[in-house]
Amino acid sequence: MKISPRHINATSRVVLIVALIVICYLALTPKTYPFVETLNDKIKHIVAFFVLAWLCDISFPKSPFSLAKICFLLGYGLFLEFWQYFLPYREFSILDLFADSLGLFLYMVLRPLIMRCPLFKWQWNIVQ
Repeated sequence: MKISPRHINATSRVVLIVALIVICYLALTPKTYPFVETLNDKIKHIVAFFVLAWLCDISFPKSPFSLAKICFLLGYGLFLEFWQYFLPYREFSILDLFADSLGLFLYMVLRPLIMRCPLFKWQWNIVQ
């Protein structure tokens, strides 16, 4: 059975939605997870938003990684920080938003290299 580009796009979008939900859960839950807690908080933000940028980019390969995708992801980060402000075990942090932005910036800088990497370059050749 051959996998169609439509199935790959749909799968990418499901993975993006799952990632958004998991990150939201981790950002808002009072529970701690040993593996997640061992990483520096700003590194977690940078990595999470780098991965979200990549997933957003491959989920919608016909549209460029543009201001619309960046604003969506930064809005998501602001949404999380907003809700953390109201939680007694979390806090709002401008530095977290800066780390989110840094993850997106790193993705934009590294995107041309990622697009040339044989392991990933097929993802931008998919027709929606």
